[in-house]
Amino acid sequence: MKLALLSDIHSNRQALDACLQHAREQGAEHFALLGDLVGYGADPAYVVQQAMELAAAGHNVIGGNHDAFAVHPPVGADKGATSIAAQGAAWTHEQLTPQQRDFLAQLPLTAEVGGVLLVHASADAPESWRYVDNEVVAAQCLEAAAQHPGVQHVFCGHVHLQTLYYRGAGRGLMRFSPMAGVAVPVPPHRQWVATVGSVGQPRDGDPRAMYALLDTDHWQLRFERVPYAVSEAAAAILATRGALPATFAHRLEAGR
Repeated sequence: MKLALLSDIHSNRQALDACLQHAREQGAEHFALLGDLVGYGADPAYVVQQAMELAAAGHNVIGGNHDAFAVHPPVGADKGATSIAAQGAAWTHEQLTPQQRDFLAQLPLTAEVGGVLLVHASADAPESWRYVDNEVVAAQCLEAAAQHPGVQHVFCGHVHLQTLYYRGAGRGLMRFSPMAGVAVPVPPHRQWVATVGSVGQPRDGDPRAMYALLDTDHWQLRFERVPYAVSEAAAAILATRGALPATFAHRLEAGR
């Protein structure tokens, strides 16, 4: 099976369409969306609708912190909230239909597919939205995932970067920074945690969209980078006339 893992889409229609098309061209058979469907971007209704259609077809969709914000915007989200995560949450809420908000509200925080655990943040207390951004947290995430029978591997989003943490001969996890499009062997007997990056808002200085593709027939993992119409996505944010901060558009163009 080829499993496509997409996270942190952040209401970016153009990036989502590009990644879905790319994954299908690579032979993806199953899709998993790892949360933060919305937030930051200008097309929340479109992105949520695509997620609903994937879920209805039997694919996996889990929730992230921005999805929770869209259902229940934080206090002050419509009055210049200081948290960047809260900015635009009230506007996003209003763009969604009641059915779409209900879909977001009912998303699970974890899911399992093919012996792999899917989670937006860390598998230990996923509702706390911890960033899996170092070996220590990755180890804690993996230990929590091990409580699920048959699970040795975890896919996370949330950090907007692509990284693989794996257990080698020693007890601790080791960190590996992959190259785009290069298959990485991930033997099924070896424990590992991967952060798949962000479809809609990469933060490594490269504006190209990110996702990952796991081939469970050969146990290989590819971290993909996909060009998309960044200028169109940025222009759509600016077209909200201040409902979404202009900095959200500039971040897309800078990949930050």
